[in-house]
Amino acid sequence: MKKIAALFFVMGILYYCQAQDPTVNDLKNEAAKSIKKDPTDAIPKTWKLGGLFNLNINEGSLSNWSAGGDKFSFSLNAYLNVFAFYKKNKHSWDNSLDLAYGIVNTTSLGSRKASDRIDLLSKYGYAIAPKWNVATLLNLRTQFTNGYAYSKTTAGADTANIISKTFAPAYVLLSLGLDYKPKDNFSLFISPLTERWVIVADTMLAPKYGVLPTKKSRNELGAFVSANYTAKLGTNFVYKSKLDLFSNYKQKPQNIDIYWTNALTAKLTRYINFSFNLDMIYDDDTKNVNPAKGPAPQWLQLIGIGFAYSFNKK
Repeated sequence: MKKIAALFFVMGILYYCQAQDPTVNDLKNEAAKSIKKDPTDAIPKTWKLGGLFNLNINEGSLSNWSAGGDKFSFSLNAYLNVFAFYKKNKHSWDNSLDLAYGIVNTTSLGSRKASDRIDLLSKYGYAIAPKWNVATLLNLRTQFTNGYAYSKTTAGADTANIISKTFAPAYVLLSLGLDYKPKDNFSLFISPLTERWVIVADTMLAPKYGVLPTKKSRNELGAFVSANYTAKLGTNFVYKSKLDLFSNYKQKPQNIDIYWTNALTAKLTRYINFSFNLDMIYDDDTKNVNPAKGPAPQWLQLIGIGFAYSFNKK
């Protein structure tokens, strides 16, 4: 009797375990399943960070060269652009910094500056309609080192006269207006109310930039327009252009100040780029390098092949 009872007990346990197998298997299968992410639960990224660094170096030397020329020449041009863009709901905040510096050194002329720029921009916008923002803009432009005008004396000797320094001049602009962005690669900022300060830290240079010799700055009130455009041409070419226009209500509003930069880059390899830069500046209050002439456009052109590195964090 005990043996029969024990047999029924063992059979009961086996039946119970077998009955539990589907439940256990279901639990195992559920645990093994990967959790799928709901696209609607994704948190949008509010910051976009990135930048570009270019470095172009050229060197040449001559020895007993019958055709003539400088025995040694060297040029270096460096460019850095970094940006931080913020966007959340109706708020946007664009920040960018452009730094450029270049030198040329030759046996006959010595070292001379080829390019020099500091350009900081910060723009906050609040969307009031599709493609339209109410925006405020802050911009600072100046340079790193002294700039010189080179000439020769009547005896034929080279002379260098200092014509600019760090914060001599510097341009600080504060503007309130409307920002139109129909596409990611184009924006147009329009402001009828803009305050601009022309700062000349060295009073000896003040008159050259329309500032009184006893002052270190001049205040201007006017209208401001800024257009930014980027185009990708094919797979390897990128063109960027920025055009700033300012009209001073207080003095000769018809004489519009122009600041225009253009950059064309072509990616040759992963780290080698071809670059072409063309800048133009016109300021009616800036004296000409040649004192005998009146205000005139200032042109800067740079062509080079060199190292390039870009980075983006979205």
